Amino acid sequence: MSAAIRSNGLRSSGSRSSPSFTEASAASLAQQIDAELRRHRNPARAVAEKAYLKSDLDFLGAGLPAMRAVLRSIKQQHRLNRPGLIQLTTLLWDRPLFEWRMMAVLLLDAFESLLGRSDIALLERLIRQSKTWAFVDELSIAVTGRLVERWTGLVDDLDRWSVDDDFWIRRAALLALLPQLRRGAGDFERFGRYADRMLDEREFFIRKAIGWVLRETGKKQPDLVYAWLLPRCARASGVTVREAVKYLAPYQRIALLAAYAAAPPPKRASGHALQ
Repeated sequence: MSAAIRSNGLRSSGSRSSPSFTEASAASLAQQIDAELRRHRNPARAVAEKAYLKSDLDFLGAGLPAMRAVLRSIKQQHRLNRPGLIQLTTLLWDRPLFEWRMMAVLLLDAFESLLGRSDIALLERLIRQSKTWAFVDELSIAVTGRLVERWTGLVDDLDRWSVDDDFWIRRAALLALLPQLRRGAGDFERFGRYADRMLDEREFFIRKAIGWVLRETGKKQPDLVYAWLLPRCARASGVTVREAVKYLAPYQRIALLAAYAAAPPPKRASGHALQ
């Protein structure tokens, strides 16, 4: 079948019916993705997004809706296998362009079921190189979280991540536990161990992640969150407490906020005050 250009600009090469997805196919598809994203470039948005994310990457300003439209076309027109997914993801990630890297992240999310246990090494590399929540959070929750759920032995990797020198890797260890915890399942004891070690950190993205996981867990298991946080309120930051209490019972919120307010003044002087 001859190649055809779809209405969105992506070319169908017949790989939908092909059992293999070659390195050449990956390179060709990456170039088609680039061309399609450039059709949606917005220089003003590019400048604003680069400033907002404080990123060293280049930006097209294409916007997430355009990227998701490209992703839908790929899913419809191409049958990716695991080698093809890894090849395409690597090609996209290794270029210092925000939209290319975000497409790599979205592809890993969309085709996560193709990944195996050994691919935790790839995810760790990408998270370590991300340097922004825009990549880290999606890779941690939507990809790593689901992979860990399928391959339970990968919690050993999360244990290692939780004490890594890179705070983005530590944040990823926390957030990878979120998908199961927000459903009322998961390993809260493991999360509690990670969070307890990180609770005194001053890094905003760690404080926020602890509060985020507590908040989501509190929707289904408020008593668990309350019992864990109450004896630790004197150590917790304002952003952590503010997030954690959102879905708790009124009496639990009041008790936690009172315990936080009663903490020694030096804590508030170091930037923990609730806003």
